[in-house]
Parts: sequence; C-alpha cells; structure tokens
Amino acid sequence: MTPVVEAKDLRQVYKIRRGLFKDPALLQAVGGVSFTIEPGRTLAVVGESGCGKSTLARMVSLIEKPAAGTLSLGGVDAVDPPHDQRRQLRRSVQLVFQNPYGSLNPRKKIVDVLAAPLAIHTDLGAKERADKAREMLAQVGLRPEQASRYPHMFSGGQRQRIAIARALMLQPKLLVADEPVSALDVSIQAQVLNLLADLQAKYQLAYLFISHDLAVVRHIAHDVLVMYLGLVMEQGPRERIFARPLHPYTQALLASTPGVGSQQRRIVLQGELPSPLNPPQGCVFSTRCPYAVERCKVERPPARPVDGRLVACHFAEDFLASGFPEARPVDNRPLSAQAA
Repeated sequence: MTPVVEAKDLRQVYKIRRGLFKDPALLQAVGGVSFTIEPGRTLAVVGESGCGKSTLARMVSLIEKPAAGTLSLGGVDAVDPPHDQRRQLRRSVQLVFQNPYGSLNPRKKIVDVLAAPLAIHTDLGAKERADKAREMLAQVGLRPEQASRYPHMFSGGQRQRIAIARALMLQPKLLVADEPVSALDVSIQAQVLNLLADLQAKYQLAYLFISHDLAVVRHIAHDVLVMYLGLVMEQGPRERIFARPLHPYTQALLASTPGVGSQQRRIVLQGELPSPLNPPQGCVFSTRCPYAVERCKVERPPARPVDGRLVACHFAEDFLASGFPEARPVDNRPLSAQAA
C-alpha cells in the first residue's frame, strides 16, 4: 500500500534579521523529521509551543517548501513536483484550522464558503457546486437547508464542522488538522473528534493531527511523534508510548496530563525552552532533564529503535529495563563547575 504521506529528514530553517550591519541568524524550526502516514491512519504531533509542530504542518500542507529533506504525497514528489501534477497535489491535502471563528468568511453564506474550492479547482457549474456543498453539510451532521445561513448564526462546534466540510470538498487524501478542537468546549471536542473518526473510516483519510492535548491524542491517534525544539524525542505507536514512555520529556508530558499519566512518575520540568537560535550542544532537552549527565550535554543522541519505537535518549534501554529513577534537580552549571 502506497503511503499517503512519506517524509524523510524534513528540515526548515529561517533567517532572522539582527540589524543593519549584522548577518542574519539561522533558526532551525524543524531539524530532521521522518514519518509515513498510510490511508485510514492518524499521526499526532505533540509538544510544547515553539517545538516546530505548526512548521511541520505548513511543510506537509505545501504552504512552505522544506529547506532540506524529501516529501511525497501519494508517491509523487511534493517538494519539486512535476508541473502537470501540482494542482492535483494541492487538492490532495487540505487544512483544518484551529479557530472556527476566524477561519470562515463572515460575509459569505455557508454554501458559498463550501463551494469556493470547487469553483477554483473544478469546472462544475454554480448549481452543481451548491448541491455538493449541501451534500457535504449532511456528511458532517448539519442540515442542508442551513447552507443559506452566515457563519455568525452557528455555534463554535458547528463552525468547526463547516470547516471540516470545506476541507473535504475536493476529496483529499490527507487532512492536516492544526489544533482543530482546542478552541471548543470539552463536550463539543468529543463530538468533533468522533466526527473526524467517522469520516476517516468512511473515506480512508489520513490525518496529520497537531495537538498539545494528550487526552485528545490518546482518543484519535494511531501513532505519536513527540517533538522538542524541532527534533524528534520519541516516535511510535500510541499504545506503546502511552503505556510506557521511554524519553524523559514524553514522561513529563504524560505525567502532566490528568487522567492520561496517572500511572507515570511525576516529573516537574524546570526552566524555559532554550532559544532555537542557540540550542544546547548535546541533547536539546539536557538543560531541563532531571536525568542528564555530562554525556547528554556534549553528545546529541540520535532517534534509534528501542522497544518498537524511536527514542532520542542515551539511556532509553536503562529506562526500559528499570523504569525512571527518582528525579533530581536540574544542574545547569558549566560542566567544569559540576565536576568541581
């Protein structure tokens, strides 16, 4: 089976201006991420704000071109696609945005909002476009006659259903959902997540699901990719990662989520994310990791297979064998001072 998405060593670097007479600084937003998503599967990307989740989503949705790496959609090169396949590639991947209140044009009726992609990408007449818009409203749990209303006449959950309907108008193979339920009430979140699951089963859609809410991720994801400062910390099947995380950062994320990490030893992360303009020399998590030793601060661990998932930690096998020991305070003094 051909994967819907296949990414290998995706990287994105931004140039940051520092002044008139200074060279621009280089900010590595994504530092080499690889994954595949097959039809009917969901890959959830999780991590703190600033870890590179949304940058990864923009690259996969073809909004930004990667600085390095390869990306294919349905087996077709999406970084430098053949000219005659560019339009089809853009139809094959669609976005669902975070804010249902800001992603719909308040001056247009819903039928016009949903028909707009068809007007751009197809030769259908106005009546056919309107008919398909009403059919899609029914697919997301709304009444076809509601197509003549304006966005302000709907609740937040209904607007997100409309946003999902718009994303499906071109029959894409992949939906990139960037925090699609974070702006909704908890009860409405469950309804939208169930709708996404039903649509995935019906159309065999692939989802790239960006989220910071691990309770939501546990409900919808098949695979999980944990990012920190643009790099993969842990990546693998949801069941393995939620049952027994092997990276201290994953452990901390799960332990901080009520009802998800109740069986995990609580790790309290201290300090803020390091600047992506000046990341740590070794493991990027070493400045906040309660288990970091000198090796962690000078040698960056690659993401390697351990217990059916990828883990970027020097001591993943030790954590697998004996669990996580009692955390100790993070020591961010220079190594010379620590040795003394």
